[in-house]
Amino acid sequence: MENRCEVGPSNKLSLYTDLLGDPICRVRNSPAYFMLVAEMVVVGGREDKERREIVGMIRGCVKTVTCGTKLSRNGKNGSIKTTEPVPIFTKLAYILGLRVSPSHRRMGIGLKLVRKMEEWFSDNSAEYSYMATENDNQASVKLFTQKCGYSKFRTPSILVQPVFAHRVRVDNRVTIIKLGTADAELLYRRRFSTTEFFPRDIDAVLNNKLNLGTFLAVPKGSYDAVSWPGADEFLAGQPESWAVLSVWNCKDVYRLEVRGASRVRKALAKTTRVVDRALPWLRLPSVPEVFRPFGFHFLYGLGGEGPNAAKMIKALCGLAHNLAKDHGCGVVATEVASREPLKLGIPHWESLSCAEDLWCIKRLGEDYSDGSVGDWTKSPPGLSIFVDPREF
Repeated sequence: MENRCEVGPSNKLSLYTDLLGDPICRVRNSPAYFMLVAEMVVVGGREDKERREIVGMIRGCVKTVTCGTKLSRNGKNGSIKTTEPVPIFTKLAYILGLRVSPSHRRMGIGLKLVRKMEEWFSDNSAEYSYMATENDNQASVKLFTQKCGYSKFRTPSILVQPVFAHRVRVDNRVTIIKLGTADAELLYRRRFSTTEFFPRDIDAVLNNKLNLGTFLAVPKGSYDAVSWPGADEFLAGQPESWAVLSVWNCKDVYRLEVRGASRVRKALAKTTRVVDRALPWLRLPSVPEVFRPFGFHFLYGLGGEGPNAAKMIKALCGLAHNLAKDHGCGVVATEVASREPLKLGIPHWESLSCAEDLWCIKRLGEDYSDGSVGDWTKSPPGLSIFVDPREF
């Protein structure tokens, strides 16, 4: 089914997924997940025997995420009270991987799959459901917005950087520290728990075997692996600028393949790789082998503070590129809010990226979140979002 259904923007080359293992592998790391398939009874053959053919599939998961903030006053025993935002959590469902066989489209199969999945969401007390699609995928957009009651919600950007044959130089004015899981969790909860879509079970994400590590960038001379005091002390006296990101190994879950390229385009891409390998000091931006199945790493949890935070993110992306090269990946990808301030520091190729991914959302029932956020579907977008790597 995955091989028969192309994904990706229609104005680009066709992108196909090549799953490793069972088809539910992309959501099975979530707290609650489910998969449905649609079968068609086919009669044929010499003896007119009946056989069942899978003509559609859908996957979904339910988790708890940040949907807004409220103000909380701190201070005891006569101390000065300060007001700071604290997260409001809600139970959110996510639809992933809706596929209908090209030969069985326009038969209502997709609509039936979505409605059955939403029944499961409601049975698991989900308050909202959302899905992601390409802005120019009119069939998908019409299905969800016109027939299923979803509304357009957020338009983040998917940024993709090819992995070159040469290593990327990391700014020597930046020190990069690999954080332990406990420090990474503390940093994320203290600084990013109020970010929209932040998963309440961030500890499960960071402890997952597909997580390759969390990396912190600081100005050279601030800290190093030896003098690192721990996340608690770091946050109490952080440097003027810093940045952080985590790396998720999608290569061990599924692979991608670009199809439909002409022989000329393939030949030109191969030439750039040959020259890059032969003359690495030229640092030629070569095109990786994307016309056969390739793996990739996903960068998530991007954030930081200070006037040089974008430069810090660029250094972290350089380290992530080199890590992906060591793992034999074809590209490095991330997804950020369209107005994300750190976006300027993320290297990417526009020809491989998607300027506007489309997230649609639907309110399934009353909002029982931890606080009063009203109707989340009507809330304005913030500067940042937290993209869960388990759903990418």
